Amino acid sequence: MFFASAMLVLAVAFLGLGTWQVQRLFWKLDLIERVDARAHADAVPPPRPAEWADITAEKDEYRRVVANGEFIHDKEVLVQAVTALGAGFWVMTPLQLPDGMTILINRGFVPEDRRDRASRTDVDVPGAVAVSGLLRITEPDGAFLRANAPQNDRWYSRDIAAIAAAKGLENVAPYFIDADSTPNLGGLPVGGLTVVQFRNSHLVYAITWYFLAAMSAAAAYAVLRGRIG
Repeated sequence: MFFASAMLVLAVAFLGLGTWQVQRLFWKLDLIERVDARAHADAVPPPRPAEWADITAEKDEYRRVVANGEFIHDKEVLVQAVTALGAGFWVMTPLQLPDGMTILINRGFVPEDRRDRASRTDVDVPGAVAVSGLLRITEPDGAFLRANAPQNDRWYSRDIAAIAAAKGLENVAPYFIDADSTPNLGGLPVGGLTVVQFRNSHLVYAITWYFLAAMSAAAAYAVLRGRIG
């Protein structure tokens, strides 16, 4: 009898977990739909300092924005990247806005043999520019198993606060912008490589939990039927 009771308890627990995963599935589908709408909407001005505290990944990431300012090329940072074009670096360049606000711009990808800025000074964009792209949330602490090393100018994630501190930047937005695919001088960096992708395995998890619930219920039934028989 104890075994049958335990199986029934497990069946109820597995049913609850399966239902929770179904709820998560619909939440994830809604999130994907909202992000897709943001990414393809008309560009809007980036969030100002008064809005920074309210920025979240769920409601702001991948919002299409456009910012106007001047690049500070001599304070760029290279962040290691692996893209569809191969291994190389993201070129993160501060954009100084007229009001003194600074936004780090991921101008795009450069291969490893063009990491040295001296080899691509011809791609520096002078004067006032308008940068459009997708708002991204800061990536603190480094990448998996690889911590950023600001003292050695080695970067594995786009950690806004750490980059700003290392380069002596002030009034820096807590987000960065992935620039779109507008061609840069000399063809580098290559922008527009943002991958908008969300892991969505909730349906598989839900089916698994419901299957386990059915198996537990069947085991309980078999035991009880045997006792009654």
